Parts: sequence; structure tokens; C-alpha cells
Amino acid sequence: MSAADEILDIVDEHDRVVGQSPRGRVYAEGLRHRCVFVQARDAEGRLFVHRRTSTKLVFPSLHDMFVGGVVGAGESYDDAALREAEEELGVTGLPRPEYLFKFLYDDGAGRTWWSAVYQVRCELPVRPQAEEVAWYDFLPEDEVERRLDEWQWVPDGLAAYERLKGHRSPG
Repeated sequence: MSAADEILDIVDEHDRVVGQSPRGRVYAEGLRHRCVFVQARDAEGRLFVHRRTSTKLVFPSLHDMFVGGVVGAGESYDDAALREAEEELGVTGLPRPEYLFKFLYDDGAGRTWWSAVYQVRCELPVRPQAEEVAWYDFLPEDEVERRLDEWQWVPDGLAAYERLKGHRSPG
């Protein structure tokens, strides 16, 4: 089965399931669905950063500071976070990612999805999927901050990153 054929839950503005559809149709018609964003850090606290492959259906060739993806039909956010993190990092036995918060991403141009944000510590050697990840490294957060204006980033990942910084800020 191709990625475009994967069945996703379609959700409303309150994140209630209202139907199901293949991923290709979801993207083509801008149907609201669910995604997970997992911030992975290594043993030294550095962030996993990668550039997506040119064959990705959404945001090809852009950089991202999260691993993750769509939540399959009937799948929980928590299960999707672990599945996607292990798949993209190329590991097994990862600790269950810690849920932080959820927000509705809307780019104003027909792309909208509920986004659950997680964090996980990955102390395993990573072997990212070649079909998903064109380049990767673990970078100190200050370097990621410096690169925000230099690299092209996935817009939903940037939105999640800004919200995560606010989530972690005192007050």
C-alpha cells in the first residue's frame, strides 16, 4: 500500500472523528486530520534535526526539528507518536514519548490538522529511513535557533516549535 492509500480519520474543529479517507484525498481536499510531532533529543540533550526527502507528499526537501507524521485511522496519538518516532529514527525499543500538548494547525490556505506534541530521549544509535530522511544530525538547541532564519523549515514544525518554546517558558 502506498502512503497516499493509507486511511486516516477525518476530524472536526473539536478533534472528533467525523469520517475516514485515504491520505492522498485528505491532502488533495484539505480535510482536517491528526498528526504527531515528537521532539527527539540524544543523551547530550541535542535535538534531532533532519531534511525531508524530495519524495514526501507534504513539505518535500524542507528541514524539520521533529519526527512524526499522520495518525492512522483508529490509532491513538500516543501509539502514533511511538510508531512514527521509531520509524523515522530507525530504532526499536524507544521509550514511549511524553505527551506535552495539542493544538490545531491551520495555515490559512486549506491545510489544517490537530497536532499532538511530544518529547522523547533517544539514547539508541539512529538509522533514519532513507525514504523519509535525506540528511540528519543532532544539533544543540542554540544552533537550531541560529538556523531558523537560514534553512527552509516545514511550517507546521515551526508552529509546533514556537508553541513548545512558549510551553516551556516560565510564567
